[in-house]
Amino acid sequence: MIFERTVRPGLFRLGGGDAEAAHEFTLRRLAALSRMPVALAAARARYAVAAPRTVFGVRFPNPVGLAAGMDKDGAALPAWPALGFGFVEVGTVTAHPQPGNPRPRLFRLPASEAVINRMGFNNAGAQALADRLAALPRPIGVPLGISLGKSKVTALDDAVADYQASYRALRGHGDYFAVNVSSPNTPGLRALQDRGHLDALLTALVGEKPVLVKIAPDLTESAIADLLEVCLARGAAGVIATNTTLGRDGLAPADQGRSGETGGLSGRPLADRARQVVAFVHAETSGQLPIIGVGGIVDPDAATRMFDAGASLVQLYTGFIYRGPALPRAVARAARATPVRAAAGS
Repeated sequence: MIFERTVRPGLFRLGGGDAEAAHEFTLRRLAALSRMPVALAAARARYAVAAPRTVFGVRFPNPVGLAAGMDKDGAALPAWPALGFGFVEVGTVTAHPQPGNPRPRLFRLPASEAVINRMGFNNAGAQALADRLAALPRPIGVPLGISLGKSKVTALDDAVADYQASYRALRGHGDYFAVNVSSPNTPGLRALQDRGHLDALLTALVGEKPVLVKIAPDLTESAIADLLEVCLARGAAGVIATNTTLGRDGLAPADQGRSGETGGLSGRPLADRARQVVAFVHAETSGQLPIIGVGGIVDPDAATRMFDAGASLVQLYTGFIYRGPALPRAVARAARATPVRAAAGS
């Protein structure tokens, strides 16, 4: 409640209400925290919750992760476990550095506890991330996932080589890799979810480290079923369900003025659809593919329903923006009381 009553209003006023300015300010402060061992230890004592699970061969101290997009370039990695996260996913990172789409490109919808973004994979590039990870003085203490995307300058027909270049630069640093083929903000990217493109991509990437596929909530069930066939056939370690949506269902009336902004919607309005996709993936694969559930988790109840639908792990992004560091702690505590619906590799 302290965060929601005092910290959040101040962050939301930064830059005249510019959501990206608040994001950048927060990352700078967390990067500073990352260099303060005593402060990190104090935060860890307050927020860290043990609820261990082993999924796709990786042991997680708790099943609550930071979703990709919050810390794209790994600027504040030691801070996230201290705030209660049981794993961290950096990126989405691309083979070529890129600035992303023009600003403004991040919009809060407070009445809906939602965000619209059209960031466009802004990042410093795979090699820069690899250099930063190599320079960390010590491991961050929780599993690290790395989300890979296609560079905007790379043609769709050359996507496999582009993803491979990122993977080669980073394979020594990640505990798992997420293949992001579902962002709505890179032209043509979602076509990589089609059977032929995805088959070629997974054939090239699946190997020594677990590789997961992040899927869009806007796919039909038949399209998801086709995608899952490829994942099973090519040895994908799991699925991340879901990315942001192009839909605008469930927005509060006060936020309708923002509904025309292009980009992907995340937060509370996505919760039902994300959970439906998780349940479909779990049923369609008979529990053979572990699932990281993400989308609309703004309280422990939403996380519990995601676990009940078949997720082995969950991730937070928009919920963290609105609820702060109390949320991963509360979700991890709820997870301790939630039976795991076992999946292969769990």
